[in-house]
Amino acid sequence: MTQAITPGRQASAPDDLRHPSLYINRELSWLEFNRRVLHEAQDPRTPLLERLKFLAIYSSNLDEFFQVRVAGLRQQAGVGYSERTADGLTPEDQLRAIALVVREQVRDQQDCLLRALLPALVDQGIHLVTDVDRLTPEDQAHLREYFHRHVFPVLTPLAVDPAHPFPYISNLSLSLAVVLRGWEGEERFARVKVPKILPRWVPLPGTLRYLPLEQLIGAHLEALFPGVEILGWYPFRITRNTELQIDQDEAEDLMSRIQEEVRNRRFAEVVRIEVHPSTPASLRTLLLAEFNAEQDPPTTELSTADVYEVPGLLDVADLMSLSALDLPALKDPPFHPATPARLATNRNIFEVIAEGDLFVHHPYENFTTTVERFIQQAADDPDVLALKLTLYRLGGDSSLARLLAHAAERGKQVAVLIELQARFDEENNIIWAQRLEDVGVHVSYGVSGLKTHTKVMLVVRREGDAIRRYVHIGTGNYNPRTARLYTDFGLFSAEPDLGADLTDLFNVLTGFGAPARFRKLLVAPRGMRERFVEMIRREAEHARAGRPARILAKMNALVDDEIILELYEASRAGVDVDLLIRGICCLRPGIPGVSERIRVISIVGRFLEHSRAFWFLNGGQDEAYFGSADWMPRNLDRRIEAIAPVEDPHHRRSLRELLELMWEDNRQAWELLPDGSYVQRQPPSLEEERATHRRLLETYIRTPIST
Repeated sequence: MTQAITPGRQASAPDDLRHPSLYINRELSWLEFNRRVLHEAQDPRTPLLERLKFLAIYSSNLDEFFQVRVAGLRQQAGVGYSERTADGLTPEDQLRAIALVVREQVRDQQDCLLRALLPALVDQGIHLVTDVDRLTPEDQAHLREYFHRHVFPVLTPLAVDPAHPFPYISNLSLSLAVVLRGWEGEERFARVKVPKILPRWVPLPGTLRYLPLEQLIGAHLEALFPGVEILGWYPFRITRNTELQIDQDEAEDLMSRIQEEVRNRRFAEVVRIEVHPSTPASLRTLLLAEFNAEQDPPTTELSTADVYEVPGLLDVADLMSLSALDLPALKDPPFHPATPARLATNRNIFEVIAEGDLFVHHPYENFTTTVERFIQQAADDPDVLALKLTLYRLGGDSSLARLLAHAAERGKQVAVLIELQARFDEENNIIWAQRLEDVGVHVSYGVSGLKTHTKVMLVVRREGDAIRRYVHIGTGNYNPRTARLYTDFGLFSAEPDLGADLTDLFNVLTGFGAPARFRKLLVAPRGMRERFVEMIRREAEHARAGRPARILAKMNALVDDEIILELYEASRAGVDVDLLIRGICCLRPGIPGVSERIRVISIVGRFLEHSRAFWFLNGGQDEAYFGSADWMPRNLDRRIEAIAPVEDPHHRRSLRELLELMWEDNRQAWELLPDGSYVQRQPPSLEEERATHRRLLETYIRTPIST
């Protein structure tokens, strides 16, 4: 393990800015982010059903972490990959460290659920019963009828013996391991799947009373195994590797290959087994042996280190449905996104944009009356000739996709770049790609070997004898559902150079070749990294010359060690660096002689902070940018990304003021310490509390950035 910088002690700064002690491990930093999500569930200041929601989000996040990140580390370990990360850890080191942190966090999660949330729910008349034996005879009778009518016909008990091999168990499915005594006195094993197709929370007589489905099944196992002695039943759950393994250079038909890989996920290697603490050692040994038997080399063999005890409910992500109960008093107060003043009339949206750029901030400003309206008018306007955009996550019911189909049916030239490898949305994206092609939309899948992550749209319109291009550049997916949950920036513009840049970019995405340079956009993987480094170094030069120098940036993650190195150099030169980083941060702030001028905070709360913005003082001639990219190697080197300048002085000033407002947060903000841990800011008093999301909901709508 590498040298760590511990709280309360200032380690001497290494001369080498690449020294492993100056970097935080990516995976452990992500786990710290998820700990902050868990804290929202633990915090009594959070409304009760929102606490339940955050507990579900924590669980869902952790599932994805194991499916992708832990799965990748296990594969690296399996092939003997020994290269160390910037913080000096091997894959085996990281797996050991992850296991320690996750076990601690899962205990905290279950303690929060069992000791805090369930009793608090009871106080509000919501009962989640976790012990069927405590129910009244009337409840028991109701459950028997419910089981035989709604559940029993769906269940399929699967025995394991010489005539019945160990059954296939799907990813993230909840199962019951049933131990039986056979006819000759020997112990037998059977598996009963808890069907996802049925509601997880079985309603009990009365109001807002529920029993977990696995408890109902466990209480009625004699119906599945008549005449057989049931020695016990134990819930368990597995997690499989879901990362797609696709060589685009060898895939002649990318869509077919992705469809095949999505199907193959069902049989991918197991990377985690979750069990109840009461599960006998013999049963754990059986599960490990059976899942190891189905693994294909070079996967690392499962061991007891991959078995995680969950001392309460498994699959806590299912609590999301209970958090949606219609009880407004137990939730965040509702809000209604505003429509920017310039769009509050029935004027043609293209006339409004032609008068000047429009900068919007979701979810505070309405996605429907801005982005969807832009697409709707492009589809209906007889003067619009073409509409092009990138789609990363469409969702199962996409109103935008229907608008694009409508535009194509009206004779517009519609071209869509759909990223087929958007993780966990591959199937939805494939379905919509096929539907759009069927109605005449030109569908492309991007540049071989690169994911298309940029969020851009181009509308080409005939105006008299001229052609004019209108653009939308954003930080968020074109997805109406997440537009109410994620904070994102968007720019509408008719600026000719931006229109020309997007024309060139779409030609790259749908055709061949690449322009030598873009006029205004910073585009990855060609040019963006270099431009960011140049601007960081420029601030350092201003500082060395005695001029004020500052960088204020907001992003989801800071991982790239080359960018971190440049920020360390800038701090040494005298640049003040303030970073708002929601999730992963591999930089260590506050180290004397290295990063003492760097501060990092993370804001976690009602909305998912998804917007990215970068502001540079530049000797008083400030520059600001926003777009789809984080400072991560994948964004800078392995994805198509676009960052746009904020050139309107009013918008640039408003953006900086917004970032400063977030920096003042003392309710939702967490400060990163040199040792990699976070401490939540606390207001001196309730009256002095400054919570970003609430302040913006209360004040931003009255003075929006887009005015």
